[in-house]
Amino acid sequence: MTAPESSAKSGAADTPRVAPNFITEIIERDLASGKYPQVVTRFPPEPNGYLHLGHTFASFLDFQTAVQYGGRYHLRLDDTNPEGESVEFAEAIQDDLRWLGWDWGEHLYYASDNFERYYEHAERLIQQGDAYVDSVSADEMARLRGNATTPGTPSEYRSRTPEENLDLFRRMRAGEFPDGAHVLRGKIDLAAANMKLRDPVLYRIVRGHHYRTGDDWCIYPMYDFQHPLQDALEGVTHSLCSLEFVDNRAIYDWLMERLGFDPRPHQYEFGRRGLEYTITSKRKLRRLVQEGHVSGWDDPRMPTLRAQRRLGVTPEAVRAFAAQIGVSRTNRTVDIAVYENAVRDDLNHRAPRVMAVLDPVRVVLTNLPEGETRPLSLPYWPHDVIRDSPDGLVALPGGERVAPEAAVREVPLSRELYIEREDFSLTPPKGYKRLTRGGTVRLRGAGIIRADEVETDEAGHVTTIHATLLGEDAKAAGVIHWVGAAHARPAEFRLYDRLFRVAHPEGENPDDIAPDFDPERMSHENEAVPLDAGFLRFLNPNSLRVTRGYVEPSVVGDPVDTRYQFERQGYFWRDPVDSREDALVFGRIITLKDTWAKEAQKDAPKAEAKAPKPAPKAEASQATPPKPQAASLTPEQEAEVARLTGLGASEGDARTVARDPALLAFLAGAQPGATFGQVASWTVNDLAGPLRAGEMRVTAADLAPLAERLASGGLTTRVARAVLARAAASGEAPLAIIEREGLGAGLSDEALAAAVAEVMAANPDKVEAYRGGRAALMGFFTGQVMRATGGKADPAKVAAALREALAG
Repeated sequence: MTAPESSAKSGAADTPRVAPNFITEIIERDLASGKYPQVVTRFPPEPNGYLHLGHTFASFLDFQTAVQYGGRYHLRLDDTNPEGESVEFAEAIQDDLRWLGWDWGEHLYYASDNFERYYEHAERLIQQGDAYVDSVSADEMARLRGNATTPGTPSEYRSRTPEENLDLFRRMRAGEFPDGAHVLRGKIDLAAANMKLRDPVLYRIVRGHHYRTGDDWCIYPMYDFQHPLQDALEGVTHSLCSLEFVDNRAIYDWLMERLGFDPRPHQYEFGRRGLEYTITSKRKLRRLVQEGHVSGWDDPRMPTLRAQRRLGVTPEAVRAFAAQIGVSRTNRTVDIAVYENAVRDDLNHRAPRVMAVLDPVRVVLTNLPEGETRPLSLPYWPHDVIRDSPDGLVALPGGERVAPEAAVREVPLSRELYIEREDFSLTPPKGYKRLTRGGTVRLRGAGIIRADEVETDEAGHVTTIHATLLGEDAKAAGVIHWVGAAHARPAEFRLYDRLFRVAHPEGENPDDIAPDFDPERMSHENEAVPLDAGFLRFLNPNSLRVTRGYVEPSVVGDPVDTRYQFERQGYFWRDPVDSREDALVFGRIITLKDTWAKEAQKDAPKAEAKAPKPAPKAEASQATPPKPQAASLTPEQEAEVARLTGLGASEGDARTVARDPALLAFLAGAQPGATFGQVASWTVNDLAGPLRAGEMRVTAADLAPLAERLASGGLTTRVARAVLARAAASGEAPLAIIEREGLGAGLSDEALAAAVAEVMAANPDKVEAYRGGRAALMGFFTGQVMRATGGKADPAKVAAALREALAG
C-alpha cells in the first residue's frame, strides 16, 4: 500500500505563516521606510551537537519570516570554538534543517571562513584605542569587574599603549603564550550598569585542533565579538535571538559603531520557548547518551531532530507545531500536548489503518475447518474515504485520488488467530466490553465470536481460547482487532513514551541557562558551570516497553516509510535502523490519545492527600518555595481546548487559556466567527498581564471590530497592537481611537496594483534580472512597494501582487 502524501510538500511554500508579532511589525516598518532593500535573517547554530526541538522555533522564525517578506535566509555554522565542534555535527545540522524544509540555497556560511577578517577588525580596535591585551587571571578579572552596586576597577594592564597591545596581540596569534596567559578585551566602560559592557573579552588563547582550519589558529574570537561582525559581513538586517542575549546587544551595537558598519544589522530578542517533559541542554543530553540512559542521539525518546525523524514524526508536523506556539517578548514553556497533537493531526490524514496484536493470545475458531481461509477486504480509511466521485476514483484523506482497490487491503481470516491479551478476561470488571468466557465480541470486519473454552498454563495465564464464529444476527459486547495466525507477520513493537515523568525535569536546576547557551563562548568570566545531576531522578522508567506480537500481512511490500495507525494501539512505522523484511521492528510514534492527562487527573487526589500541611507563617517566610510542576490538563480543561480550537483559536493559545481562569473568563465574551482566533492570540500574547492584574478596561467583544479591520487589510499589525494596548488601558473602543487619530492604513487593490506597476516601471533592469532567475530581488521590490505606499499595504498582499506582476 502506498500511503497518501500530505497535500503539502516539504518546503517553504506550504509552511504555516509566522503570525503577526512585534518582529514582523519592525520588519514592515523598516521596509516601508526603505531602511533596507531586502530582509536578511540567519540561523546560527554552533556545530557542537545535534539540533533539537528547542531549535525548531528559532529556525522557523528566522527562515519563514524572511520568506514571508520576500527576503533571504542564511544558514551559518558558528564554529569559533575548536573544543567539541566537528564535521559530523556540521553535516547533521544541515541535514536536519533540509529535512525540516529550509532551503538556504547558496547562502551557507561558516564563521571559520572569516577568522582572518575578524582578526583584522580586532587589530583595528586596538589601533583606535578601543581594545587592549589584559594579562590578569580569570579570577582576578572577575574580581576587578565589580558587581551590580560596585563599579569595576581598571586592570594594571588597561593603560597599555596601542603599540604595546598590538605587539602582544600579534605574539598571541603567533603562539608565543600558553592558554590563559592573555586575553583581548574591549575598552568600553567599567562603571556601566550593564555588566556586559565592563570591558568584555573579545579573544582568548585556545590551543585546540579546529575541524576546518586545523592548527592554523591558537586564538579564537568570543561570541560577543564574532557574531555581530559575521552578521555585518553577511549583510544580515534583522539578527533574531532569544532573550538571554538582551544585555549582549549593547556590545553588538558598540562594535557596529566603533567599526563603522553601514548599513548595519540590528539585534532583536524574542522569548524562548521551552517544552514540557523535555530537556534541551546539550550537556545533559550528552550525559543521557554517555551514561546509557538512552541508546544514542537518535534514540526516539530524545528531543533531537535526529531522534524525532527516527521516531517517525514528519517535517510537516514539526513546522505546524512551530507555527502554533507564537512569538512574544517573554519566555514561555509550551504544553507538550501542543506538539503531540500536531503530530497526531498530521498522522491522522496520512496513516492507513491496519491491525497488529502487540501482546497476543491464541484463539481457535472451532467451527472453521483446518486449512480454510476466508479472504476479507477491509478499508485503509474506514471513516474518511470519500467514495462518491464522478470519475470512479476514491479520494483519500490527504487529497490523493486512487482506484477503489487501492483503498482497501486483503486480510485473511483462518481457523487460528491472535487477539490482544487484554481483550479477554476470565474475571471481567464491571463495564467490560470485550471477550469473556461465554461472552461475545465482534472481530473487526470478520464477524462475531463467542468464547466457549479456555486453556491456561500452570500459573493460570490464558494460553488458548476456543471460540465459535457466529452469524451476523448475534449480539456483541464490543469490537476488537485481530490478526490471522496463518498469514500473520511476527514483529517487535517498541512502545515509546515521554522520557521524563514530570513536566519540568530541569525546574530545580538553575545552572541550565538556555537550550543553546554556552557560557564559554559568551565571556571569559563565565566558565565553570556545574552540571546538576538532579534531572536524572525524573527519568520515566516506562519510557520504552518492548513487546513481540504480530501484524497483518498487508504491510508486506509497502514503502518502508509508511506510517500506520494500528487500530486501538497508536501510530507506528518501521524502525529505519533495525527493521528488516525478515525481522520487522515497529516503533510507536505516538498514542492515539493523550493518556497522560487521564493519569494526572487520577493521581491528583492521591497527591493532595499526601501533601504536607503548610508550615507556620514565620517558618514559611524563611523558606524558598519549590518550583511547582505544571500538571497536565484536566478533562474539563481538555474540553475547553477542544471548544476554543473549534472556535478558531490555535492549539497553543487554547491550552494557555484553558489553564488560566482570568484569560478564560475574558475570552468567554469574545464573538464566535472569523475574528475569534485573533482575539484569542491577543488575549494570550498581549493582554495576559493586565487581565491577571485586573486592569483590563475593554471586553473581548470590543476587540472583534479591531480584528476584523486588521484581517481586511485596513490596518497594519503595528497600529493594531498599539491601539489594543491603549484601549485596554483607557476603555475607549479601539475603532474610535483609529478614526479619531486617522490611524487606518487601508489600501485598495487598485492602489496596490498601481504602486507595483510604478516600481516595476522605474526598475526595468531589475525586473529583467528577476525574470532571468535572480529571485532574491523579490526583497528589493517588496521594500520599494512598501515605501511607495507609505507602509499602508499589507506585506502578504504585496508579495502576492508582485509575484503575479513579475511572472509576466
